[in-house]
Amino acid sequence: MMYKLQDHIALVTGASRGIGRCIALHLAKMGAEVVLAARSKNLLEQTAEQIRQDGGKAEVALLELEDEESINSLIEFTENKFAKLDILVNNAGITHCALLEDTRTEDWDKIMRINARGPFILCRQALRLLKKSPHAKIINISSVVGVKGYPEQSAYTASKHALRGMSISLANELRDTNIRVHVICPGGVDTEIVSQVRPDLKKDELIAPEEVAELVGYLAAHRGKG
Repeated sequence: MMYKLQDHIALVTGASRGIGRCIALHLAKMGAEVVLAARSKNLLEQTAEQIRQDGGKAEVALLELEDEESINSLIEFTENKFAKLDILVNNAGITHCALLEDTRTEDWDKIMRINARGPFILCRQALRLLKKSPHAKIINISSVVGVKGYPEQSAYTASKHALRGMSISLANELRDTNIRVHVICPGGVDTEIVSQVRPDLKKDELIAPEEVAELVGYLAAHRGKG
């Protein structure tokens, strides 16, 4: 499957660590040139350096998903650099654990801005570039809580339901175009965030982030039906 994405431009949010980093590394190994977006320039540079050491190509772009202007700047950066976009991966997100009665309005608003509003704006602003590709893909990383609901995760669950719902609607809107939309809802993944939020979960029962990356790579490389 390697090099099936040669001459493709991919944009991955949250590419500084965890699932996003693995996705970026995997897409680069498949031949894509990857725009790495996140808040930490230092960690992004580490991801970019690893890609380059492996023989791939990467560009670093800072992104603050709560800031619409930052999202617009990311799209402008991609357009100025490549004039097109083939793959958009909305992976960046945050979590929050608390009983609903203990969840502050500002906590709710923050998680919705980052996990739902940010990807919405990014999808909308990226469409003009994605339309230039004959085989464009949007791949949104939701969560098992985008289908289910767990105690003490009401805000996080709401945000991931929103992302999944938006993805389904957008897929239907773009059904007759060159753009395919996918949403992935993984269960517990072996990342730093999961270990902090759910220390009770056994590591050998968790999904490896590389497994999620492989699925993203498969979806990016295969057209699928409209």
